[in-house]
Amino acid sequence: MRSSLGVLVVMMVAAGAPASAHHSFAVYFDDQTIIAVTGSVTDFRFTNPHAVISFNVKNAKGQIEPWRAETNAVTLLRRRGWTKDSLSIGETITVEGWRSRDGSHYMRMRTVKRADGTVLGTPVSNQRVD
Repeated sequence: MRSSLGVLVVMMVAAGAPASAHHSFAVYFDDQTIIAVTGSVTDFRFTNPHAVISFNVKNAKGQIEPWRAETNAVTLLRRRGWTKDSLSIGETITVEGWRSRDGSHYMRMRTVKRADGTVLGTPVSNQRVD
């Protein structure tokens, strides 16, 4: 009986883990403020629940600031033409999206443009996508 109870507890905890990993757009991002930030890619995690682009941005004082941009789920990115190789380390990009509510260097990606102005994948509309 004791081992059955232990298994049940483990199953309940495991079942709740994916739900806690996903969060609401409105909690973290300001849907009234769209910004554009240009920098050099340092990492691209093409994983669920949201892919993440990490990039370094030179601020007005010439200092390097690390930024992160959360994207859609990998399945949605694939539908929009993205792959795990869509971004290269060192590549200069401009990320447009919704700034984090806490003012940190974190945003929700709307579009990504390469240095030549080419938009990566199929851009989303002005509507946010959770």
